[in-house]
Amino acid sequence: MRLWRRISPGLSSVRVRATAAATLVVAVALGAAALVLVVSLRGTLVSSADAEAARKATAAAPYAQTLELTPIEPMRTSVRADASTSAPQEGVALRVADPDVLLTRRAAATEWARPSEYAVAAVEVATADGPATLLSRVSLEGVEQALRTVYGALLPGVPALLAVVAGVTWLSVGRALGPVAAIRAKVADITARDLHRRVPVPRSKDEIAALATTVNGTLDRLETAVEQHKRFVADAAHELRSPIATLRARLELAEPSELTAEALADVERLQSLAADLLMLARLDAGEPLRSGEIDLGQVAAEAALRARRRPDVRVELDVAPDVVLPGSSGHLDRLVTNLVDNAVRHASATVRVRVAAEDGDAVLVVSDDGPGIPEDQREAVFGRFTRLDEARARDAGGAGLGLPIARDIAHLHGGTLVYDDAGFVARFPAEQTADQTAHRTAHRTADQASHRTAGQASHRTAGQASHRTAGQASEKASSCMNARSTA
Repeated sequence: MRLWRRISPGLSSVRVRATAAATLVVAVALGAAALVLVVSLRGTLVSSADAEAARKATAAAPYAQTLELTPIEPMRTSVRADASTSAPQEGVALRVADPDVLLTRRAAATEWARPSEYAVAAVEVATADGPATLLSRVSLEGVEQALRTVYGALLPGVPALLAVVAGVTWLSVGRALGPVAAIRAKVADITARDLHRRVPVPRSKDEIAALATTVNGTLDRLETAVEQHKRFVADAAHELRSPIATLRARLELAEPSELTAEALADVERLQSLAADLLMLARLDAGEPLRSGEIDLGQVAAEAALRARRRPDVRVELDVAPDVVLPGSSGHLDRLVTNLVDNAVRHASATVRVRVAAEDGDAVLVVSDDGPGIPEDQREAVFGRFTRLDEARARDAGGAGLGLPIARDIAHLHGGTLVYDDAGFVARFPAEQTADQTAHRTAHRTADQASHRTAGQASHRTAGQASHRTAGQASEKASSCMNARSTA
């Protein structure tokens, strides 16, 4: 069973199946052809021997008519001659000059001409002593020799021909499926960040070329749809920032009340959601990083102190000095902030933030004393808009974008972010230089630029507008105060 499980994946290959099918068909065809050849050749050679024996008997018949049958002792026949009488009797045989011709009164002489060794022809003749039978034989040794020669050619030749057929089929199918393997490998490498890539189209103009063209067309439509979705998210997030900021300013200036506090909390959630959506749009667009040498410990300490707090939760810092890595201070600050906010939200009493250098990597660990994440859901939490506890209160949980943003930022810096028993663990290659990080980011951006011009333009506009939002909100807030004063 285990052996079959190991072999069965290989047998499912199109190349293996095509080779086996072609070899089997050719083997059956060659076997049938060899059988027909041997039977036909044997029949032809035996017929030729029979004809030769008949020719000999016919040629010797005139001479045999002049002979008289007399008993002879040396003949090894199953019949006996009576030497005391001179008249011909049953069983009397007479050899003619040719040793393969025999004149006898019996119709058959099995010991003289065995059927498996000779082809025998019989001719009735009238001798001076009465009617007799003239037998002629031709050896079948030549037939057997010819068949042995054919067998000697077929036995090694058929397997050799099958091996050639299998080899040629294997190479031909492999060559034909080569473009399919290239298409599969290319499609497997394409992710949401590089939908601009296309599969190679072979020059054969066959079904595989049509498949590659169809796949490229599908990728074109998919890229267009994704770009439209990204532009919509970026534009919507950008357009919502100003109205939300204005609404928040008005609520902050309104008369304090329970309704105002609830409305202000909802507006803060909307503002955070719009900021998260805009950050995701920028990360998906692959905007270049403003890289520099960043002290991860300093960034983690500042972000942890600015994180949202709960009165009953304490944040502890364990920061090693001089843990430096190349990257963007703003992005790393957002990563730490999202992880600490998530830990504070689910902690019972304590949140720990640890920064250290391990095995040449800069390591950030954010843990809490909360219930933790089940092992089978530790990867699902990094999905966008994923919230594991659907029953918790709406205000207690986030929108499900903080952890996906944090992981995207970690990947943008060449690192990883996972959850294990120690908490959320982010690792960054600290040995790289800022120039290497900037070159990697610039290369990816240049590779995507020709396919994302419109999306990048909208993201740049959103980025520029975000610096003006606070000023616009202040102006509108001042207008509200003036209007209230006038009233």
